[in-house]
Amino acid sequence: VVFDESGEGFESLAKTNGSRYWFARDLMDALGYTRWDAFKKVITKAFSACALAEINPTQTMEMFIPHQREIDGRIVEDYKLSRSACYMITMGADSQKPNVAKFQAYFSSLMETLIGYAFEQAESIDRINSRERISEREITLSEAAAASGVKHFGLFRSAGYRGMYDMPYSELRRLRGVDGTDRSVLDFMGRDELAANLFRLTLTEGRLRRDRTSSQAGAEHVAEQVGRTVRRTLIDETGIAPEELPTAQDVRQVRKALKRGTIQFSTHLDNLTQERIIEAETVRK
Repeated sequence: VVFDESGEGFESLAKTNGSRYWFARDLMDALGYTRWDAFKKVITKAFSACALAEINPTQTMEMFIPHQREIDGRIVEDYKLSRSACYMITMGADSQKPNVAKFQAYFSSLMETLIGYAFEQAESIDRINSRERISEREITLSEAAAASGVKHFGLFRSAGYRGMYDMPYSELRRLRGVDGTDRSVLDFMGRDELAANLFRLTLTEGRLRRDRTSSQAGAEHVAEQVGRTVRRTLIDETGIAPEELPTAQDVRQVRKALKRGTIQFSTHLDNLTQERIIEAETVRK
């Protein structure tokens, strides 16, 4: 399949049965993946992202329909995917693969045309997944902190940020544009910055449990030292300090745009019955 920014290669893979759909294994080949087990992880990530984008569960199930299919004389696992599912999968795929990058460019343009405004799509799936994982990690970290003698979690949290960003937490909030609001700085971080903070929280929890810290001051010391370690690692590996990373679009807006886009895809592009009605009305006019 010739796969370029025009989308012709992708559109040629479509099947029709009342609406358009794409086989997951066809999409896998087109994107440059060679192993089903690796590609299925991308599918699973996209499926999870639908819930985080607050897409209706019934609609999500209709986007990813399990299917048994015969290929080269063997019955293999597959999925019938809607356009929205293909979009979610590709946006969470490895952009280092040339075909993935081309498909992302095609779908980004298509999505913005349909919803009528631009939003940060390239890292959208990874961002909303990472943001959810951090929320889950913060719960287990707070439990570990409480068991370690922490009474004031806000101070403990600030120590971790202070170590990683080399500035007071209040200054970081001003830097990310959330000062004076109830929003988290995490909602305005890009994929790599979120990943670094998830790493920091995970290491902090591990250190608290390993060292059996038993005081507020001790726990704050651990949080700050782990933050400094992650900071050094980030600078050593990328040459960029975490506070120098760009502020990202509000992750809530990204979720809303993804949800709106999936509705637009199914309503305007791949409902063949609706297309025929529109065509018939056009002819009558």
